[in-house]
Order: sequence, then C-alpha cells, then structure tokens
Amino acid sequence: MATLEIGGIDCKRLAEISGTPLLIYDEAKIEEQLAAATENFQSQRFETEVVYAAKAFSCKAIFEKVRQAGAGLDVVSGGELYCAHQAGMPMEKVYFHGNNKSEEELRMALELGCGTVVLDNDMECRKLARLAEELKKPIQVLLRVNPGIEAHTHEYIRTSGSDSKFGISIAKKNEIKALVNIAMLSDYVQFKGFHSHIGSQITEAAAFEEALAIMLGFIREMRDGYNISTKHLSIGGGFGIRYTADDKPIPLGEMAEILARTCERLLDEKGVRLEKLLIEPGRSIVGEAGYSLYKVGFSKDTDTKHFLFVDGGMSDNIRPALYQADYSCDIANRLGEAKNKTYCIAGKNCESGDILIKEAKLPDTACEGDLLVMYATGAYGYSMASNYNRAGRPEVIFVKDGKARRVLKRESYEDQLRLEADEPLSL
Repeated sequence: MATLEIGGIDCKRLAEISGTPLLIYDEAKIEEQLAAATENFQSQRFETEVVYAAKAFSCKAIFEKVRQAGAGLDVVSGGELYCAHQAGMPMEKVYFHGNNKSEEELRMALELGCGTVVLDNDMECRKLARLAEELKKPIQVLLRVNPGIEAHTHEYIRTSGSDSKFGISIAKKNEIKALVNIAMLSDYVQFKGFHSHIGSQITEAAAFEEALAIMLGFIREMRDGYNISTKHLSIGGGFGIRYTADDKPIPLGEMAEILARTCERLLDEKGVRLEKLLIEPGRSIVGEAGYSLYKVGFSKDTDTKHFLFVDGGMSDNIRPALYQADYSCDIANRLGEAKNKTYCIAGKNCESGDILIKEAKLPDTACEGDLLVMYATGAYGYSMASNYNRAGRPEVIFVKDGKARRVLKRESYEDQLRLEADEPLSL
C-alpha cells in the first residue's frame, strides 16, 4: 500500500510532525511556474513584466520566491503591501490594486515607495494626487478599464462587465479622458497606461486574445481622439489551472508566449506602440503546487450518500461553498487501491454547505485515521481562510528535495484570544 510523497517526503511523516489540517506547497513547482512565466513572456519589441497576484496566496516566503524570480508583485490591501515591504520586495516592482483603497493605504503606498498604483475611479485619482503633492512623493499610475468581455467562468469571478465593481467601462471615454487629465496635471502622478482584467480560472487563450485586441484598439482611439499616449498595458491574470480531470488549461508558459506573440501581431494591426506589456498570474503560480492534507474522522451513510468527514472544511477552503469549485482527492496512505466507492467529503464546520467534494471516488476501505489529500489547493485556500467556529488557520509548509520548512505556524486557541479586549474608550 503506497503513500503519497510531496517534495520527496512521505505525507504520513508530514502529518506526524505538523498535524492536520496541513497545507503543503511543492516549492519546486512554484519555482517552475515562475520560471515558465518569466522565461516565456518575452518580446524584442517591448518590455515585459510578470507580476504575481498576491491575493492567491501571500506570505513572506512566497514573496521571497517572487523577488528571486525577478517578478513584480500585485497587492490589493495595506496588509499585503506591508507584508511585501517586510519580505524585502523591491517596492518599485509593487503594483497596488483595489476598488476602494483607503487614504491610510494610499499614504502608506507613497511612503513605502510603491512603484505603481492601479487607479479604479476618479475619486481615488483625486485623493492620490492630493496625497502625493502633500508628501512630495512621485507615483506611477495605471487606470483600470473594463473591456466588456464575458469570460466563461463563474459569475463571482468575472470582472470586466459594464456592471463590475472594478474599474471604468471602456465605453466611457470622456470620463477616462477627464481622469487621465487629473493625473497628468499633477507634478507627482505619472500616467503610464491602462490595466484590464477579465476574470479568473479561464482556460482558453481566445478570451485573452480578444481582450488584447479590444484594449489595443482602445489605446489607438484614446491616442487619435483624445491625445492620450499609452506606454504600458497590463492584460491582468486569471489563467486557469487543473483542478479535476475535466479541466484542460493551457500551460502557463505556453499562455505567456501566446500573449506576447499576439500583442506583437496586434500592434501592427492596430497601428500602435507599447513600451511595456504586463501579465498578473496568481493562481497559475501557486494553485497546483498546493496540497491540503486532512485526517479522516467519522463516516456516515444516508439514504443517498456516503459521508466521509475530515478535520478541516470551509474554514480553510471556502471555494466549494462560495462558488461550487471542484477538486480531486485521494486517500494519501492508500494509493493504488481500487477506487470503488463514491463519497461526499464533508468538513467539520457547523454549516450544511460545508462540503469540500460532492462526489469523490475512493477505496471502500477508507476509515477513521486515514489521510485525505486534496489537490491544487494552493490558491485562495489559506488566503480566504477564516476562524469560523473558532477554527484555527492551518499550518503551511514548503517541501523540496526531501526537506521541509514551516512558513506559517498553525493558529492556536491562544492566538485567537490575543485580540480579545475589555478596554474603556475615551469618548
């Protein structure tokens, strides 16, 4: 009876040392994906930059990997910005996104020397210009524009429609011109270009090729009709990964090369020039590198289902409950056994919707004490984890070449009580 190994280490040994639930990252896979993106996203006609989307998974250890790969970093909050600074990221390679950045966050970005703010609306642009003037701090900006493409993905992770909470519709060219003028009139704000993002977990290239065509056509219109010069364009991220056998994503390196070649061709077709093209992979860097390891507890049979309960759930991976995300799994200590029974994998959180996998084919010998591994949980698992039911966030380890290191400690009960207070407020 074989047991799954990750990074050359037996999963049973990892569970014995670190406990469960446990999030395990194959460090070599992360490095491989970063290299695939940076090495294939190249052009002789314009500069390119791969920018890792921190929201997929953020901690100092992953930011160090990004820095070592020479990639940029996309952050969406003061917390991610602070972590990037503490991890030693070159701040000029940090891009600050978000639709409702607070004044404190914008001030922090300026004071820490953040390279680029991705503007979402005119109110933000005015506030940033005022703060940059007040602090005498220069800042580059991109403006987020929604190209209106309906990507084939879940409605919660589509981001470029006219009703999206993010950015400005591509149709509102006069508003875009007015916003760019605000930036251009500032002595400290430098307008560099535009940003777009059409959604997440997109597995075909056609949607990104269409987005490039639309955005480059838009850049030509803004040049010819509004005298706005665009030097940089970010086409965003959202590149899909393989969660189950039904997923057929284009490998990240291949997708990166497709986008570079497509942009070269479209520049000629649209009659425009660019100094830099950017992409923002997040899930495709860390998703398939991550494994969630659980201990099997009780089981239960109903009239229609065979439940197998594990010691985690929606508190460490809310994606199945939030938007019906699918995963695959195995009994990590029973590899090779016939998968002859269909189970419903359920967590221990007090919600009927705490189902990790609705139908999983596993050996009928699965029992209490076994280890269940869920694949491709490296993106949006830990970063969306919560303390629901006072569950603690899991430990996170990196493994490579038979060695393991803890990068995030398991959250204890004492950790959760650390913020409890009974302090009178001065009114």
